[in-house]
Amino acid sequence: MGGILEVVVALACVGTAVVLYPVLKRRSPARALGFVAARTVEAGGILIGVAGLLTLLTLRRNGTGTDGAGQALIAFYDSVFIVSQGLIPAVSAVLLGSLLYQTRLVPRVLPVLGLIAAPLVAASVGGVLFGAWDRMSPVVAIAALPIAVWEFSLGVRLVVKGFSAQGQALAGHGVDGAGPPAGDAVDVEARGLGRDVVAERG
Repeated sequence: MGGILEVVVALACVGTAVVLYPVLKRRSPARALGFVAARTVEAGGILIGVAGLLTLLTLRRNGTGTDGAGQALIAFYDSVFIVSQGLIPAVSAVLLGSLLYQTRLVPRVLPVLGLIAAPLVAASVGGVLFGAWDRMSPVVAIAALPIAVWEFSLGVRLVVKGFSAQGQALAGHGVDGAGPPAGDAVDVEARGLGRDVVAERG
């Protein structure tokens, strides 16, 4: 059951990024693609971890899961978990949070929460890697709480209310609202040319 739930999480990682990509790429194609890539890497790490757990389960069924091989698989899963569900979500939060903050597609308090949570998770993962605390330490759980709230709150917001009207009004503009869409730019240029022609004829 744990493996099945992890597979669902992996599919959700990719699915959420793919669904948001068509909207986000109009603001910043590089960061939108980076978000999809980060989510894909996260999902791949989760699936690799699941494969390790299923291998351990097979060894235990065969009566060999308590030896060194079983312990090695547990250590491998812990290492993959630290990267795939510890470090990569922090990268995703920075990419998605910065985009949503600039475009105002959702209330800014949500991306601010993600941008605050990202360094906390990264710091907790660093502590695990350098042996300051264990992966199951309360420090890790507390540091992961803000990013969990960020992802849950963003999901609820998008399901219940969708993107904000202000953000939708900027559809097609640059990420900082620097200019109108290409079509509008052509229309503005054409109107200016028309005024020049009228002035010359006058």
